[in-house]
Amino acid sequence: MTMIASKSNTDALYLLHEGTQYQSYQFLGAHLEERDGCKGVNFAVWAPNAKQVNVSGSFNGWDGTHHAMTMQEGIWTLFIPELEEGTLYKYEIVTLDGDRYLKADPYAFQTEVRPETASIIASLDNYDWQDEDWLANNTSNQHLQQPLLIYEVHLGSWKRKEDGGFYSYVELADELVDYVHERGYTHIELMPLAEHPLDSSWGYQVTSYYSVTSRYGSPKDFMYFVDRCHQKGIGVIMDWVPAHFCKDAHGLSRFDGSPLYEYADSRKGENPTWGTYIFDYGKPEVISYLISNALFWMDMYHVDGLRVDAVYSLLTLNFNRPEEEYIRNEQGGEEHLEGIAFLQKLNAVVFSRYPNVLMIAEDSSAYPGVTTPVEYGGLGFNYKWNLAFTSDTLEYMKKNQSERVGQEDRLTRSLLGTSDENYVLPYSHDEMNYPSKSLLGKMSGEDNWQRFANLRVLYTYMMGHPGKKLLFMGTEFGQMDDWNSEDSLVWGLLRNEEHQQFAEFVKRMNHFYIAEKALWELDFESNGFTSLVADEKEDGLVTLLRKSKTNNEQLIIISNFKPETHEGYRLGVMEPGRYREVFNSDKLEFGGSGITNDHSLETQEWFCQGYPQSISVNIPPLAAVIVKYMPTEG
Repeated sequence: MTMIASKSNTDALYLLHEGTQYQSYQFLGAHLEERDGCKGVNFAVWAPNAKQVNVSGSFNGWDGTHHAMTMQEGIWTLFIPELEEGTLYKYEIVTLDGDRYLKADPYAFQTEVRPETASIIASLDNYDWQDEDWLANNTSNQHLQQPLLIYEVHLGSWKRKEDGGFYSYVELADELVDYVHERGYTHIELMPLAEHPLDSSWGYQVTSYYSVTSRYGSPKDFMYFVDRCHQKGIGVIMDWVPAHFCKDAHGLSRFDGSPLYEYADSRKGENPTWGTYIFDYGKPEVISYLISNALFWMDMYHVDGLRVDAVYSLLTLNFNRPEEEYIRNEQGGEEHLEGIAFLQKLNAVVFSRYPNVLMIAEDSSAYPGVTTPVEYGGLGFNYKWNLAFTSDTLEYMKKNQSERVGQEDRLTRSLLGTSDENYVLPYSHDEMNYPSKSLLGKMSGEDNWQRFANLRVLYTYMMGHPGKKLLFMGTEFGQMDDWNSEDSLVWGLLRNEEHQQFAEFVKRMNHFYIAEKALWELDFESNGFTSLVADEKEDGLVTLLRKSKTNNEQLIIISNFKPETHEGYRLGVMEPGRYREVFNSDKLEFGGSGITNDHSLETQEWFCQGYPQSISVNIPPLAAVIVKYMPTEG
C-alpha cells in the first residue's frame, strides 16, 4: 500500500509540485500509522531522479534491499509494519549511474546527536500544551506599537555543566526562562536549532530542517521549553536559514544523485565563501519544502516568529561574488528574481495563517521595502535588523575621546531613516565573537570605569532611539572576553562588584523601557520622536524627545558621550511646566559617579535651542539622563 492511494493524497502531491503545498511535512518523511489494524511507519521521500530508493535502518541491519520503495510522481513510498518510535533509519539512494549511498530524511522530525547522522522515527503528537492564555492574548496585530525587547541566546553556550556538557531544553526551560523573565525581556531569540553537524557553525549550516537539534533533548523537550516561555509571558523567535545548506554527504546535497534542492548551475547554486549550496528557488518542490518548514515551527512548536538569516544573499545573484564573475538575470540585472519572489511568497503565506507572528529580516543591503507588505510591492517582513545603526554606533564607541570630535553623525544618522523600515536595533552575536571583541571590550576608555560608563550610555541611548531592541547574552552583565560558542558565559564575573552593578543597571533599564509607552508606542511614526539639537555640535550630547500615542507621555533622553560633566545645562523643551528625572545611568548603584537631578525641573522663559522655554539639567560624564514631562493634572 502506498501513500498515493486517495484523492486527498493526489491533491497534496499536485500542490507540492506546484510550489503551493505548505504542510508537506504531514505526508513526506516517516509517519507512525495504522493500516488494516497493523501499526507501523509510512515512509515517503521526494527523489525523482533516483533509479531506486530503499529504506535502510537499525531494523534491517542497514541493508535497504529488504525494503524497496515504489515511486509515483517523483515520490517514493513504503509502509513498513511493526516499526516503532525511536527506530533509526536512512534512505538508500541508488542513482542512475548505479552509485549507492545513504541519506538522512529531509523531513525527519528527529536526528541522532552528532557525529552520528541517522534519522529517528518520532511522533510530534500528544504533547499537552499549557499555553492557551498566551495564544489567546496574542491575537492583536499591534506589535509595532508594543515593546519588543529580545534576548538573543545560543543554547549551547549560555551555560555549561561542570563537565562541559550541555543543559537540556527541560533544564533551560526553568533556569534560562526565569532569568529572562526576571530581567524584563519580552522575547527570547534562539540561534538556529534545526539539526546541524558542526557546532562551530552555530546552527547556520543545516542538514535536517525539520529536526530540532538533539544536542539538548527530544522534540517534546523543546515543546516544553517553548511552552514554559509562553507561560512566563515570553515569546520565542528562532533563527531560520533558508539561504543555503551545508554540503555534508548525508544531507540535502545532490540528494538523488542530481542537484535536487540546489541550483544545477554552480554559479547560482554554490556560495564559495561559506562552502555551502544555495536552494533552487525556481523549483516548486523546494518552495513547498521551505515554506512548509517555516510554518512547521509555528504549527508544531508554537514558535512566535522567525529571524530570517542572510536575506541579502537572496536578493542579488552576486552576493560575495568578485566583480569579474558577476552573472545577470534574464532581464539583464543583478537581482535574484527567484529569491525575491520566494521571500514575498514566504511572508504572504505565513501572515495569511499567522497574522501576529514576527518575520524579521537580517539584511545588510539597502534593498527598499523590506518591511513593506507584499501587496504594495515589498518583501513583506514586519521587521528588519538595522545593521547600519549597529555598525555606526559601535565604530563611534570604539574611538577615544579625542577621535570622537566631528564623528557625532555616526550616532545620529540612523535617526534620519527611522520610518523607512520597521527596525530592530541589534547588538547581536555577530558583534561579540572572535576577533571582534565583546560589547564591553569594544568600549574605549582610560580605565574600567570609563568603559562601563560608555556601555551604560550606549545602552540607554539605544533604548531611547526609535526601533525595537535586541541584546546578545552575556552583554547584560558586561562579559569582557569574546563570546566562545564552545564554553559557558563567564558567570563568575558576577562576583565582581562592577559587573553586579552593570547587571543591575541593565535589569532596571529593561523594566523602565517596558513601562514607558513613549519608548515604543510610536517607534515607526514620524511624530514619535524629535531630535533636540544642542547649541554646540561637538559637545558630545545627543538629545531625543520620545512621545506616546496619546501625546500625554513625553520623555527626553539626554546622552553625554564625553567625560565632561555639564552642571546646570540649559535644555530647550517644547512644553512649559514641570519635568522630573526618571532614569539616570550614572547612579551610584549602577557604578556611576552619582550626579543626578533629585529636584523638580521647572521650565523658565529662557529661549534656548529654538524653544521659548528651557530647563536646567545636571548631565553626568559618559552618562544618559531621562527626564519626563509631568503635565498638570486637571
